[in-house]
Amino acid sequence: MTHETFGGAYVPEMLWKTLQDLIAAFENAKKDKVFQAEFADLLKNFSGRPTPLIFAERATKRLGGAKVYLKNEGANHTGAHKITHCLGQGLLAKRLGKKMIIAETGAGQHGVATATVAAKLGLECIVFMGSEDIRRQRPNVFLMERLGAKVVPVEYGSKTLKDAVNEALKFWMENLDKAHYCIGSVLGPKPYPEMNRYFQSIIGREIRSELQEREAKLPNAVIACVGGGSNAIGSFHDFIKDDVRLIGVEAGGVGKKVGQHASRKIAGRVGIFQGYKSLFLQTDDGQISPTHSISAGLDYPGLGPELADLYQEARLELTYALDKEAVAAVDFFAKSEGVISALESAHALAEVRKVAPKMPKDSIIVATISGRGDKDLFNFARAFKDKSFRDFLKDEYERY
Repeated sequence: MTHETFGGAYVPEMLWKTLQDLIAAFENAKKDKVFQAEFADLLKNFSGRPTPLIFAERATKRLGGAKVYLKNEGANHTGAHKITHCLGQGLLAKRLGKKMIIAETGAGQHGVATATVAAKLGLECIVFMGSEDIRRQRPNVFLMERLGAKVVPVEYGSKTLKDAVNEALKFWMENLDKAHYCIGSVLGPKPYPEMNRYFQSIIGREIRSELQEREAKLPNAVIACVGGGSNAIGSFHDFIKDDVRLIGVEAGGVGKKVGQHASRKIAGRVGIFQGYKSLFLQTDDGQISPTHSISAGLDYPGLGPELADLYQEARLELTYALDKEAVAAVDFFAKSEGVISALESAHALAEVRKVAPKMPKDSIIVATISGRGDKDLFNFARAFKDKSFRDFLKDEYERY
């Protein structure tokens, strides 16, 4: 592949001033002690950081290789890493005088986090979500609505995350004076990829500090699932200049044909979509191709531009896990460690199961659990063919 510089801001002229205002506010906030203090206070006393680094002792013994640690971002308030960049963007929105936060969501965790931050900061909230994702993640829709957010179903296209992004962008351009668009990953036009990475990089800094305290050394590998890539770049960024393997695990779905997966490793091509240049899954005529993943948060067709740069420079290893491998990884770590991960994070755990046995016993892997598994309860029940849970749902329906 010819070297490309990914990112940029490929947007209509009417968005330009709004983005420039956001860039200025972000750059100012990075240097502002008041902003930094308020952000740090919310992370500690509202979200609950630092999140724990768990030594997976029994899983390590069962796998028979590297020591495995789990960075449990699911311990954050709302159950995922998403709350971190939502708090940062919420504070920026208030600085900019916005009265409303809008967001898109796939797995629902970003939507819940955005709605939570909006409630905490006293802002109106609208969340756009594909109707297929609403069906898969109904509990999170319920939570968003309880938090005061309006959830808008998107009924066209594949009815998933990319369509929710399109609808959110459309609404934003019609309401620039009052709405801040809280993009849910390290995607979109400048400054969103850098801004969300800046907020999420606390994950890698905490991994470094916690592992230094426990092992007095760096990890040999850091592994994270990759959809757009916010938890991944957050985990990786602090280790880019170190001799540490960085492994991103995409959605391998059920096969390598178009529409069976969401892996840019398998079929990513350079393109421009939704305001930025990166690697995208595309049809032969350059249209965005359909995707599939058992996890709603990994079926986005594009890769965060900073991750695309790292991959192109061979600093980041991209691989993928199949749906069935992710489900098996959930089962393995639940029974070995008492940790039930989200299906997104389970892709990273599936890779741990593959690479840990091949590494020396004195080496260390840190895998980031980007979210906890309760949001996937219904998906798990189907995947594990739990008849008693189906009967429970029938009883609840009849009671309702």
